[in-house]
Amino acid sequence: MDRADLVRLRRARDRMDRDYARPLDVSALAREALMSPGHFSRSFRAAFGETPYAYLMTRRIERAKALLRRGDLSVTDVCMAVGCSSLGSFSTRFTELVGETPSAYRARGHAELATLPACVAKIATRPVRSRATRPLPN
Repeated sequence: MDRADLVRLRRARDRMDRDYARPLDVSALAREALMSPGHFSRSFRAAFGETPYAYLMTRRIERAKALLRRGDLSVTDVCMAVGCSSLGSFSTRFTELVGETPSAYRARGHAELATLPACVAKIATRPVRSRATRPLPN
């Protein structure tokens, strides 16, 4: 992958970070990166270790966690605020990444984070995508 491709991929990733609450799709991001959707997805995964969709959903869940910790919004309001249109899909993805439902996360106390600087709290609460590993064939 050449330097120009990496620059365009970083711009697409920055757009996902900035516009996470807006409707974003791979085709639109690929057009901005001057790549076909398939090439964009493969290149993004090679550069950043996950698909564009997985990256976007991780950013959305990261923002959702911060809104849920505040406690003044319902789970549905948070779902819509971070750009998800389906409460069921949002809840499923949140549970996969965080290990508990959005409602349980919102209800749990978060006092331990109140004393941390915002930049440290953001790192400490970043969702981590994990995959179960399959045994290698003999």
